Amino acid sequence: MSSSADGTDTMRNDDIEAEQAYLSGLYGRLDQLREQAAERLRAILLEAAGTPQGRSHREATRSHWAEQVAQMNAVENGLCFGRLDFAADNPRYIGRLGLFAENRDRDPLLIDWRAPAARPFYLATAVSPEGVTRRRHLRTRGRELTGIDDEVLDLNAGGPDGREDVTGEAALLSALNAGRTGRMRDIVETIQAEQDEVIRSGLAGVMVVQGGPGTGKTAVALHRAAYLLYTHRAQLTKQGVLILGPNATFLRYISQVLPSLAETGVLLATLGDMFPGVTARASESPAAAALKGRLAMLDVLARAVADRQTVPDDHVEVDHEGYPLRIERSVCEDARAAARRSGRPHNVARQMFVTEAIHALSLQIAERIGADPLGGDNLLEEADLAETRRELREDEDVQRALFELWPVLTPRQVLRDLLSDADRLESAAPELSADERGLLLRDRSARWTPADVPLLDELAELLGVDDTLKARAAALERRQAIEYAEGVLEIVEGSRSLDFEDQEEEILSAIDVVDASAFVERHEVIDTRTAAERAAADRTWVFGHVIVDEAQELSPMAWRLLMRRCPSRSMTVVGDVAQTGELAGTTTWDQVFEPYVGQRWRIAELTVNYRTPAEVMAVAADVLAAVDPSLQPPRSVRESGCVPWATRVPADRLAEELIAAVRREAATVTDGRVGVLVPSALEESLGGALTGAVPGAAVGEQPDLRNHIVLMTVRQAKGLEFDSVLVVQPDEIIAESPRGLSDLYVAVTRATRRLGVLHTAELPKVLDALA
Repeated sequence: MSSSADGTDTMRNDDIEAEQAYLSGLYGRLDQLREQAAERLRAILLEAAGTPQGRSHREATRSHWAEQVAQMNAVENGLCFGRLDFAADNPRYIGRLGLFAENRDRDPLLIDWRAPAARPFYLATAVSPEGVTRRRHLRTRGRELTGIDDEVLDLNAGGPDGREDVTGEAALLSALNAGRTGRMRDIVETIQAEQDEVIRSGLAGVMVVQGGPGTGKTAVALHRAAYLLYTHRAQLTKQGVLILGPNATFLRYISQVLPSLAETGVLLATLGDMFPGVTARASESPAAAALKGRLAMLDVLARAVADRQTVPDDHVEVDHEGYPLRIERSVCEDARAAARRSGRPHNVARQMFVTEAIHALSLQIAERIGADPLGGDNLLEEADLAETRRELREDEDVQRALFELWPVLTPRQVLRDLLSDADRLESAAPELSADERGLLLRDRSARWTPADVPLLDELAELLGVDDTLKARAAALERRQAIEYAEGVLEIVEGSRSLDFEDQEEEILSAIDVVDASAFVERHEVIDTRTAAERAAADRTWVFGHVIVDEAQELSPMAWRLLMRRCPSRSMTVVGDVAQTGELAGTTTWDQVFEPYVGQRWRIAELTVNYRTPAEVMAVAADVLAAVDPSLQPPRSVRESGCVPWATRVPADRLAEELIAAVRREAATVTDGRVGVLVPSALEESLGGALTGAVPGAAVGEQPDLRNHIVLMTVRQAKGLEFDSVLVVQPDEIIAESPRGLSDLYVAVTRATRRLGVLHTAELPKVLDALA
């Protein structure tokens, strides 16, 4: 039975009024708890905490109450969305947050959707009701109840009235048929059984979520993040959760989902964001990106670093206090060999190289000034040699010479030098062909690309960081701070009134209650950043869980980066190997995970298509069969009633016909979004024509998806959805890449209602269904 609050159904008004009254009571309790949390936050901000321990406790308390306020603000819309009735238990109301009455002995007012007690809301069916007699979906706008949808699960009471493979069908179809907004909505009200199984799976190990277009992979991954944060709050709040998406447009598209589920402490990033200090957004040829993604680059990078550890052809002469010294080639070779044998990263091993070279130079000096004129043993003692070595280390000429032989390097410096110098590249990559090296070679001023980031990360591992100088600088800074504090306290002591000297009663001063060291400690800065903020700035951060969307697109080098970020291998990997477009991407999950976890990973397949209507999937099925005949398309749960179409137009009128088609589609889906998917070669020309003719159309590297009309390439559209999709020149989309059929499959499955194709040449055979 379905009902709404507009009086057009059979639901009794008193039922509507009762639910509205309960909903209002929930919001009243939410307001009360929010005000209490806000008051405690205000109080803690006014507290003074002088000691480091006190400041640390104060900051932890502040963070706790700030998070509470943020969570309660986030669930303002859609606070309560369901109710479960039982034959032998009290009703349970299900929502985005758990709420209790002041008297905790009573049943919860509202059960968090992630709690075990809420699970029957997603799993109960008429065949397996789990004690549920009725499931009620509450539709709301703000704090107002706008409708009720009931499912009777008690077969003896005349149910069921819905489909057996879909729970909450009325609510689900309502959500699916609603117009897109340019931002992904959460699916907390309509999670289906196969999705729930994935969401509530355990934290440990690698879980692969394989699913075709429209199966809700991304939504499931985001809700899984919310669930894991709920069940492992302490661990994951401290370590953080990383969600890696394919591009910045996609991250903006999904950015509101977790906040709407009262979770904000998650780092959303692209591969191009994973090296602190670098934002890699530049584009390059697919072939160059694929080459950088190969594991063969490991040897190339190692040799590029080794090439910077040089020895002179004969010797290097340096001046030390007016005396010439020779750094012989043999000395450099021995020092380099010793440093390399240590197995330490380049910058760390440099200390060993320097030590060996300095030792050899000190012996030269000893031979010159410490030799016994009578031919006996050297007259210098070990203390003299140690002082000599110290002086050599501080000699700028010596430092400069040794730096030339074994420099301190940064990942950006090494990679920029390597990719802009043909000779360096040939030396480091002899196994690559001249054409392959040509793909990698670029101008030194070129911007970083996403494929560069795993190389930078690998170089950071090869180079390491010599913390010796950093530790010395920190110690010096602390000594200077203590000296400054001592001066301040002396001034305070010296400024005491001379009148106090005649008083018998002792009066305490600052110097009586705090020394300089404690004074410095009290003014040390506490790091108040969240785990996500600290993780974004720290390349070596280890995450408690990593979620990867569009995972099939990642290269082997990118996977090495991610595995370093998650040594526990607690990962949720979401993708569809049929949609792999990147040349460095994968077509089998075994290929990805065997090097890291062997066969110790599990897979969950999503088989039901909630987004793409059956009419569109019939077209997509032919494309999928051409990609891989062994793959089966997901089964659509609904039909749109709109037949996909294709129109051939003259080549010189393509832009004009596209503008006309866009206007028609925009007028049809007035409450939704129109996506125009074009080959990369036509993005600029067609984008310019469209934005010139249709005000408000978005185009570019990072278009705003909230615009009514958006033109983009297929690669940009990965993971997105539009009410109406226009695919332009499908033959060119196929021809652009060796995996062009996968790109076309992505393009035709972005639509939630309508699909149209514009072409100037014959339609590809895989689209014969549109002919």
